[in-house]
Amino acid sequence: MNAPALIHWTDADGAPRQARWQAEGGQPVPRKVMLADDRLPADTAYKLACEGTALLWQGDFQNARHLLQALGRRLDQQARRGGRRQAGGQPAQRPTPQAARDAFHQHRQQQGHRARILGMLVLPFAADHTLPLRRAPDVRQACLEAYGPAEGPYVASLRELLGLIGAHEWRKKGVEIPALKGRIHAHHGVFSPVRGEYVDLVARAPLPSTELAFDIGTGSAVLAAVLARRGVRRIVATDLSPRALACAQENLQHLGLLPQVELLQADLFPPGQAPLVVCNPPWLPAKPVSTIEQAVYDPDSRMLRGFLAGLKARLAPGGEGWLVISDLAEHLGLRTRDELLGWIQAGGLRVIDRLDIRPRHPKASDAADPLHAARAAEVTSLWRLGAAPHA
Repeated sequence: MNAPALIHWTDADGAPRQARWQAEGGQPVPRKVMLADDRLPADTAYKLACEGTALLWQGDFQNARHLLQALGRRLDQQARRGGRRQAGGQPAQRPTPQAARDAFHQHRQQQGHRARILGMLVLPFAADHTLPLRRAPDVRQACLEAYGPAEGPYVASLRELLGLIGAHEWRKKGVEIPALKGRIHAHHGVFSPVRGEYVDLVARAPLPSTELAFDIGTGSAVLAAVLARRGVRRIVATDLSPRALACAQENLQHLGLLPQVELLQADLFPPGQAPLVVCNPPWLPAKPVSTIEQAVYDPDSRMLRGFLAGLKARLAPGGEGWLVISDLAEHLGLRTRDELLGWIQAGGLRVIDRLDIRPRHPKASDAADPLHAARAAEVTSLWRLGAAPHA
């Protein structure tokens, strides 16, 4: 095993200190660290963070949250100034593929820059996941769910901690899925089915069989659960992530569907063939920068291309493959429809039918979103694919 990454700093008495660096998103260990508390002005904190200095907080926890918000406001002001300079008074118009692609990459760069700056406000954690700070909340369960048992004291960013707390609350609350008449509870790092339109497509597409189905990349197991509710007697659900499989098992158990579903750790397909093979791969061919982003971003469309290349061999005679995917990548200039159709054809497949639905999430109607033009045009589709007849 690799040695844990360590963060180093000097304490108030001038003594050197170190602790394990914890970063779910893979952020590198800060090279420069200084102690900070309630006396640090926001403007000074912003300047230090932009210069790459991590601020190891020693003061009141709630004041650290206020400082993080202040840093965020300064980043927003900087982004608005940059946006005005780029707009140049030009009228809004539908972007070309190149312009859409440039806007997407710029948006990702801005997100990365924001994450780096806000990630510079860091907190000390004790070995039991407690925070030795005034007015600190009890974050032990949220940290345990994401990090597992701690191996000793560690340091993590406040921004990441707030994400863990949010994930913990979402896990407790869950997401109501009408097709299930129940809720799905996503674990930290597992995509939550808050965009219900793709679930609706799987709930209404005509089933080719109720004997057996494969659910490729099951995640929270929402699609496996929908198929089970629709009467599919046996489902084999795969995922490469142990965290996702644990989440899937918990969801299926509380829905009473675990006897119908076999969970298997696999990269794409399980052994054998099925009359129905379902896959909802990541929609955007880009590099994820955190665990949760792996459900959205897939470099070079690896999972999508792997599914289409291997699907024919996994289909029972007369079977169907259901590819559930958004066309957002097409509107962002990251992939063309011709490329998708070419991969379908190269896999020896044909399109039987396609069911479409418009997204209902808030960003689809948010004109202030930097990717609004693409989101407003987005359509989510369920492609019903079958084996192409031999030439």
